[in-house]
Amino acid sequence: MNSSHRFNSLAIKISRRRAIAILFASCLAFFTWSSSIADAMALGGKLPDLNLPAPQFTLPTNTGDGRVSLADYQGKWVILYFYPQDFTSGCTLEARRFQQDLSKYLAKNAQIIGVSADSIDSHAKFCDSEGLKFPLLADTDGSVSKNYGSWMSFFSLRHTFVIDPKGILRGVFTGVNPAIHSKEVLARLDELQLKS
Repeated sequence: MNSSHRFNSLAIKISRRRAIAILFASCLAFFTWSSSIADAMALGGKLPDLNLPAPQFTLPTNTGDGRVSLADYQGKWVILYFYPQDFTSGCTLEARRFQQDLSKYLAKNAQIIGVSADSIDSHAKFCDSEGLKFPLLADTDGSVSKNYGSWMSFFSLRHTFVIDPKGILRGVFTGVNPAIHSKEVLARLDELQLKS
């Protein structure tokens, strides 16, 4: 191999390494930037601001008188969780965990409310199948999910909001792991109640 060919081969290797390094640095910079704005923006749009009134809503449900409003729970803490779809594995696990911990929430004067784009009939079947004793709301057009920055094309994203007894948004979860999420929410609720 002559020196000219070796030089060209070395230049190509250096060029590839440099391109990979630049690509890696760019990706790292993007992820650092995106995580720094995570509190304000999520995949589904702009999240509502903490420490301000939570967006009001009224949606149909499969329980009670057939409609639920945030205003119905004035004087209680509300755990408002959005999820993609009834009967899917992650959503079923998340709902089961909330149901397992329901007595702990009730002891803390907190109401769990689930929201997805599924119909009232789907929610009724899901509640019956899983023995859920908290309301699931049918946000079929995504309007409430959009107000909470939790809408992606045609389904709700897995986000949870903690709202205090005065209707003020006090906590937001966007990177939800269904297996441990209820425990995380209970821990946050404890922290918030100690401060209030």
